[in-house]
Amino acid sequence: MLDYFDITPRGLAALKKELAACHEKHPEYIKRVAAAAALGDRSENTEYTESKRDLRHLESRMRFLDKQIRYGQVVKVQDDGVVDLGKTVQINFEGDDPEDTETYHIVGPAEAETEANNLTSVSPLGAALLQHRAGDTVQVQAPAGSYDVTIKDVHVTE
Repeated sequence: MLDYFDITPRGLAALKKELAACHEKHPEYIKRVAAAAALGDRSENTEYTESKRDLRHLESRMRFLDKQIRYGQVVKVQDDGVVDLGKTVQINFEGDDPEDTETYHIVGPAEAETEANNLTSVSPLGAALLQHRAGDTVQVQAPAGSYDVTIKDVHVTE
């Protein structure tokens, strides 16, 4: 059974961009391995060992990105004021100055690390915010205890 997951259009574009960059680097990594192999005895050839390791890491990352791209279901982002994937949300943590807000982009798990301020929908904070609107106060259940946040604004991520 295949496990598809939700991804924003922006997140899918970021994964495709990273995969393209990996494809561009690939020939260079292969050349490094070949050059290091030509130096002779591979059992004590540090350059060969490191080049081979770097190539394996790159190819592993390429396989991972390819899988993420293949199994990601692009969500349709609607400008309806409801917190969901593809939206930017401004929140205020309980006890902070009401004017002190944090801004997050709500994303699927596959794109959590593609940009700063991404907040995955499966994190305690992200999950608590889903399906709420500006003005709502939600309680977040975190491993260290619960806390409240107030949603100040919700809009489509540009």
